[in-house]
Amino acid sequence: MQAPPQEQSTEGSSIDPERQEQAKEYARIRRRLTFLDLALGAALLVLWLITGWSIQLRDWILSWTTQPWLAILVYGAVFGGVFTLVDLPLSYYSGYILPHRFQQSNQELKEWLLDLIKGLGISILFGGLILEVVYFLLRAAPRSWWLWAAGFLLLFNVLLSNLAPVLLFPIFNKFTPLAEEDHTLGERLLALAKKAGTPVMGVFQFDISRRTKAANAGLTGLGNTRRIILGDTLLDEFTADEIETVVAHELGHHVNHDIPLGIAFGTILTLGGLYLTSLALSWGVRAFNFQSVSDLAALPLFALCLGFYGLLTSPLSNSYSRWRENLADRFALQLTGDGDAYASALKRLGDQNLAEVDPPAWAEFILHSHPALSKRIQRAENYTRL
Repeated sequence: MQAPPQEQSTEGSSIDPERQEQAKEYARIRRRLTFLDLALGAALLVLWLITGWSIQLRDWILSWTTQPWLAILVYGAVFGGVFTLVDLPLSYYSGYILPHRFQQSNQELKEWLLDLIKGLGISILFGGLILEVVYFLLRAAPRSWWLWAAGFLLLFNVLLSNLAPVLLFPIFNKFTPLAEEDHTLGERLLALAKKAGTPVMGVFQFDISRRTKAANAGLTGLGNTRRIILGDTLLDEFTADEIETVVAHELGHHVNHDIPLGIAFGTILTLGGLYLTSLALSWGVRAFNFQSVSDLAALPLFALCLGFYGLLTSPLSNSYSRWRENLADRFALQLTGDGDAYASALKRLGDQNLAEVDPPAWAEFILHSHPALSKRIQRAENYTRL
């Protein structure tokens, strides 16, 4: 039986070399799958454009409806459906087969499929809404639509950040107050949040073990929806001191205003991407004989441009994210004063989550939103020695 967090010790905690060999292989395969997925998506978008499929689909839809909102929904459903079906084998391998191969998943196939369906449902709901608004703006303001679209996406992201903990997260996980045996830990974390000047509505655990062996924690929501959430795998495998330092890191993000700053930074990047997309759409009217920038048939070009822009700017966005993660790490160390516990927690996360502790520099620069675990562990250990 697993000892409760309060009774475990961090002394002697170290990275398991055998687990790290597996982690390196796991990371290499996932990187290859990421690039394969990008290449597959780009190729499919190009095919939609150069084969004339997109124009043919538009003409078929407009032959039986003149309602713009309905035409957009039907085009989006067909376009997105084809994309989902083509990508399904890769999604199945990367999301189900591979995690089971490396013994990181606890899901049965039917559970994985249910999560897939739930995710698709949310994507259809939000994607359909965004598509309708963007195409309305394209028709209403063909020259300045990109500016209005960026404003809409800013508002959308703010609302989603506040509502996701109460509306979306429970769709995938069950959230419950901490069990009675963890009452002391809950009080300790609430005191930590108060010390950090970040009031929370409570401490909850969620059933992450239904899907994975990985451990996780977070501080979700804004204002009156803010709450500390702890994965049950974290509660089972980590000490109270380790959990406190992990939560302190999450508190650091809120104290440093990383959610609003991240939304603002993302909006700036999105604004640039939408502006470049507006130029691409104007070019597409001439190159592909689109009727206008608001032509449904131009949607693959829209997606291709934004996708390419996102790929080019990913090193910048990930560099920004790593900077904020470093600040959150420093805050956690200053708040708890326990570098040993934080270093131990990071090592345990590396082993349990099968995370590559020291990834290649190019991979960290391009793909990673967090600094390499080896750097974070070293900072924590050095803090103890100060």
